[in-house]
Amino acid sequence: MNSDLLEKTVPPSKSGPTCFRVAIVGNPNSGKTSLFNALTGLKHKIGNFPGVTVERISGMIASPDKVAYELIDLPGLYSLMPRSLDERIAVEVLTGSADLEPRPDLIIVVADATNLQRSLYLFTQVADLGYPIILALNMMDLVEKQGYRINIDGLARRLDVPIVPVIAKNKKGIQELKQAVFSMDHTLQEARGTSFDDSESLELSQICLPLMHWLKQHGIKSEAGAFAEALRIVSEPEIAEKWKQRGDGDALQHLVEQVRTKFSERGIPYRQAEVRYRYSAIDQICAQNVLQERKGQRTDVSEKIDSVLTHRVFGPLIMVLILATIFQSIYVWASVPMDAIEGLIAWLGDQATAFMPPGALRELIVDGVIAGVGAVLIFLPQIVFLFFFLAILEDTGYLARVAFIMDRFLAKVGLSGRSVVPLLSSFACAIPGIMAARTIQNNKDRLITILVAPFMSCSARLPVYTLMIGAFFPDIWFGGIFYLPGLILLSMYLLGVIVAVISATILQKWVVQGRSTNFIMELPIYRAPVWHFVFVRVYDAARLFVANAGKIILAISIILWFLASYPKKQTDTVATTPGGAEQVENSASKAVGKVDSQIRQSYAGQLGRVIEPVIEPLGFDWKIGIGLITSFAAREVIISTMATIYNVEDADETSIDLRTAIKKDVYADTGKPVFTPLVALSLMVFFVLACQCMSTLAIVRKETGSWKWPIAMFVYMFILAYVASFAVFQVGSLLGFA
Repeated sequence: MNSDLLEKTVPPSKSGPTCFRVAIVGNPNSGKTSLFNALTGLKHKIGNFPGVTVERISGMIASPDKVAYELIDLPGLYSLMPRSLDERIAVEVLTGSADLEPRPDLIIVVADATNLQRSLYLFTQVADLGYPIILALNMMDLVEKQGYRINIDGLARRLDVPIVPVIAKNKKGIQELKQAVFSMDHTLQEARGTSFDDSESLELSQICLPLMHWLKQHGIKSEAGAFAEALRIVSEPEIAEKWKQRGDGDALQHLVEQVRTKFSERGIPYRQAEVRYRYSAIDQICAQNVLQERKGQRTDVSEKIDSVLTHRVFGPLIMVLILATIFQSIYVWASVPMDAIEGLIAWLGDQATAFMPPGALRELIVDGVIAGVGAVLIFLPQIVFLFFFLAILEDTGYLARVAFIMDRFLAKVGLSGRSVVPLLSSFACAIPGIMAARTIQNNKDRLITILVAPFMSCSARLPVYTLMIGAFFPDIWFGGIFYLPGLILLSMYLLGVIVAVISATILQKWVVQGRSTNFIMELPIYRAPVWHFVFVRVYDAARLFVANAGKIILAISIILWFLASYPKKQTDTVATTPGGAEQVENSASKAVGKVDSQIRQSYAGQLGRVIEPVIEPLGFDWKIGIGLITSFAAREVIISTMATIYNVEDADETSIDLRTAIKKDVYADTGKPVFTPLVALSLMVFFVLACQCMSTLAIVRKETGSWKWPIAMFVYMFILAYVASFAVFQVGSLLGFA
């Protein structure tokens, strides 16, 4: 029993609550979220727990007699001793000590049936809290494939709880689990503790008798509950400190030291007392109720695969090959649906132009609204492919192997394999990646991971890469295998990774204080992906991208249209040459000349010319400067910025007209192209390294609790981006690539 429960939990009234609250808990990789999705039918809402940034996922179900149940998918945890922010919130909800979060009425503990011992450790701790509890044994199909059989009835009698076998990915056993929830008595039970009768538990209980007697005097009624809490007090100093606050702290401290001394005399490290107590009994329970009927092949297959995929030499090479294939596929395969979307946006623009009279309103709708929406939708296929591949890697279990492989390398820069998942998530978007860093237990590792996560080339950078690569780098295949645009795209991602590693090394040695921790990670067996859940995750990611990024891009597109269109040009600007000939400024082409004469005197042009001297050494002119400013709201906004500046309707990063316009643009005084392959490369490098995202800075502020780190991150990333782009352009110019 946890001490926080003593004064926090009160049985519900006789009339009962209008909505029962059911908490779903379990170890990471136990299939807890899959079970939650199967129970709720994927009709859930996502927010944050009150006062913290830990994600809160809940959904509603109803019994046949219309009684409502709110299911809460708590963050995964291994025990009730939290080691991270996510785990602490889960423990606070379970113990009823979470601010503004009412305690649950029922607990569903999800156990990985293929690793029952580990799952039962958490179960026994949760059972000590006295809640009505259901044990859901997930992945029962894998148990059979491994050649084992679990005696469900015997295990249920031994643990004294209802047990429901389920296969969450196939939705088997879900109706039985719902029925068990509906038929449970939701009244808070006596904190009975978990009563074990093995010899070691009996020996430990005799040692703890004086401490157990003290606990009974201070609120714990049952013998088993007092024994469980006594072991927690002896094992964990934090628990002992909480009990001291209840009074008679000196007497408690004396008893604790007395018990620890007796443990030491018997060769039992006191910090391992609870672990030894629980696992000794759990091993006995599993030996009686888990039977091996034949030798399974599933684990052997996973081990054989791992001998190759996690090999010290071949593992990293295979990982790079897999990631390279994914990035190339994103670039090549997405072109077909992107072309279709481009055609649809162009058609909508034509329809609006045909049905609306000329004027500012039509310009706003066509050049601002439709172009802005197009800038969002055209990017959607690449987002879908990226999340599709990441979901497959995660479901198959290979993503955990990537973390294992990278830990060998990350340990050298002061990080651990725990940082891999946040960093990989940042390839989609830095915001969820930074939020995922909450699961990193060590504060130093967590902060460094947050500070380098924005170097991962997020999905918002893809439009910039696509536009520049498509306009200035030819479609060349090497040996019929390697595609030049795909290789350049991969190099941008690798550049971000390399700079992140170097930055992490510097940060952990000279900037961020603290100590790193060792990395321990369980490698799940390989499984076939559940395609239904894969597509659901892809859909959710795409929907959130369109909803969140679309609002910003649409607003910025309208603002850009106004800045680029006003004040209106009255007459063409002309320049007289020494010979007396008149020519329109920047007459590289008729279209570009028209745009240049209007945009140059607009508000946007004025702002771009202010910063032009600063960015000129990078190969950028004032028009690119406008894109750098507007892309701070969202990196992909630079595409709609360029489309507005060059007066290209219905344009996106794949637009031939936009690519042609930027390739034809020349400087008025020299006639040299504004955009060249070298300028395109310099611009891509700048976007790889600069923190051009106000949303990222906002989430860093929220996660670190201070403006110190987001400001520091913005400054040092801008300096790196400026220096790198400067080096690329200046060195390239010296070598004759300008």
